[in-house]
Amino acid sequence: MKLSILSVLVSTSLINQQAIANNELEHITTTASRSEVLADPLPVVVSSISQKQLALIAPTHIEQALKQVAGANLQHGNGQEYLPALRSPVLSGAGACGGLLTAEDGIPLRAAGFCNINELFEAHTEMADRIEVLKGPGSALYGSNAVHGVVNVITPDTTYDHNQLGFDYGSFGYTRYKLGTGRDFGQQGLGINATITRDTGYRDDESVDQEKLSLRHRFDGEKLSVSTGLTYTHLDQQTAGYIEGFESYKDEQIAQSNFDPDAFRKARSLRVWSKLNWTQDEANSFTLTPYIRDQSMTFFKHFLPGTPLEENAQQGVGLQSSWQHKLTASSLLTVGFDGELTDADFLQYQDGPTQGSAFLVATVPQGKHYDYQVTSTLLAPFVNLDWQLDELLISLGGRYERMRYDYDNQMLAGRTKDDGTACAMGGCRYSRPESGVNRFTNFSPKLGLSYQYADNQFIYANASEGYRAPQAAELYQLQREQNVADLKSEIAKNLELGLKGQQGQLHYVVSIYAMNKENTIFRDSDFYYVNDGQTQHRGVELELAYAITPSLSMQLAASHAKHTYSYDQLLGGVNINGNLIDTAPRNIANLQLLWQANDITRVGLELHTTSSYFTDPENLHSYEGHSLVNLRAAWQLTANFTVTARVNNLTDERYAERADYTTFSGDRYFPGRPRNAMLSASYQF
Repeated sequence: MKLSILSVLVSTSLINQQAIANNELEHITTTASRSEVLADPLPVVVSSISQKQLALIAPTHIEQALKQVAGANLQHGNGQEYLPALRSPVLSGAGACGGLLTAEDGIPLRAAGFCNINELFEAHTEMADRIEVLKGPGSALYGSNAVHGVVNVITPDTTYDHNQLGFDYGSFGYTRYKLGTGRDFGQQGLGINATITRDTGYRDDESVDQEKLSLRHRFDGEKLSVSTGLTYTHLDQQTAGYIEGFESYKDEQIAQSNFDPDAFRKARSLRVWSKLNWTQDEANSFTLTPYIRDQSMTFFKHFLPGTPLEENAQQGVGLQSSWQHKLTASSLLTVGFDGELTDADFLQYQDGPTQGSAFLVATVPQGKHYDYQVTSTLLAPFVNLDWQLDELLISLGGRYERMRYDYDNQMLAGRTKDDGTACAMGGCRYSRPESGVNRFTNFSPKLGLSYQYADNQFIYANASEGYRAPQAAELYQLQREQNVADLKSEIAKNLELGLKGQQGQLHYVVSIYAMNKENTIFRDSDFYYVNDGQTQHRGVELELAYAITPSLSMQLAASHAKHTYSYDQLLGGVNINGNLIDTAPRNIANLQLLWQANDITRVGLELHTTSSYFTDPENLHSYEGHSLVNLRAAWQLTANFTVTARVNNLTDERYAERADYTTFSGDRYFPGRPRNAMLSASYQF
């Protein structure tokens, strides 16, 4: 395995291999530096879920895998939908997804200004080699959107001789087919992975049809290597919406009901990239990664009055580049430049008249609400210096980023119907700004220290600043009397301290972080997008993997966090300053026991617990939390044939995947599935 010069400088010996085998942890990361390095010596935390772990979980949704990462808390909605959280409350709202960067093979799934809250369904997680999670704004490689961290799905190199067939069959009409094959032609190789998923669902009138395809080509020259990849995904989903009523998820009949039978989501994505690595000499190497994206989505916004339809699309090109130069035997300089050019379209329209109160009927008109096109340009140079002084590693970096939106409103500007007439009762709900240009410039410095105080054991600290530019949705999808969104970039200042390493049969990561966010963007009580909000985020995270005996091991991922509002705002007569942010459980823990029963049988028992949390900013309503038990077993029947069985929610707990509270609908939930099972078979030849 190739390691960067930095990993050789920092680590004098590999981590105990037997402990790695027992604990099944990956200690190599590409997310932190775009090249393979040892994770433990770095002054950041990168958690990893290996292919072997993914095979045992066989997740039908990425949320099931990310439960094993301390500080992560994805709340599954319906089908492939979710709301994300990483060292944060659950992110919701039109631009909140900008707080977390998601990527496949290091390339962001979406352009910086056009995130989608569910965008991880466009990554080929079903055939992933591993999933890496970089926590906090800890790297100069990532700019806008990498505020709370990065989720990076790493796809396998399929360009070597192999064939794979897989099949999953589960409760409630779930089936998934997997195909993989590859051929090695010496200096070159070609491979393909494909998955087909069908899920008729637990709830009424819900279903998921999804197909994904990944292609890979490899060329290995003497000094130049080129790896090229393509990922295509297609989703056709019938969506079940919220159920309403306090603790309605405990009622089996209501939980299974779908009060939005017409809701759907159709999405398509294509990404093509080519990574060129050129090693000039021992001191210099260059990496160049051009890529293209082409994405479109149509979905029924069942959660809005009038239930409008949204159509959005984006096409773009991008470039990632870096030059690594070994200054001395103990110092490495990385200089790079990232750029993107994206064209995006957005259309929201309503076919029929609004149903509901006289106010909603009058202010939410039939017809087009928004119709605009945006061209965005992102330019971002960065630099990073890693300097080894005996047992101390110093990592200093910075990133400058400039983003420009050229916005073209293709409707009448203002707060009118699409024909220019006014709405009654004070005016129309939706407001469209005049065409124009918005620019955002940010610089983020980062300093990290890592000290090796014993063999394979490190204490680290970092100070970093992250940011996200306002998303296009926050700038151009206005409401009521707002005709201009005068927004600045959100800023997050983070301090972090921790311990990590290997001690005998124990691998551990302990992290303490404190983050303050400024210029937080939110929609106020007048329905204006503003960004004078401030929040505080404090937390402790623990990830342990311990080989109790040669055949029995334990893994724990736990977090205790406090996320609070730190600015004055009256909601419902309550000043929320100092309140806990809604949908932010204080405690989340995932405990696994893994037992190698014999040469062919492996058993896993998982307990996942989520504490109670408030569901509104006023802290007047709450969800009680839940604990789930999952049982898994795998049998290696031959060298090439594996059978796996799983029972999820073993105790048949009545729980909510997501809970929140609104003044319009009261308590509402996405109910969790009752006890369900899956049987899988995989054959490699």
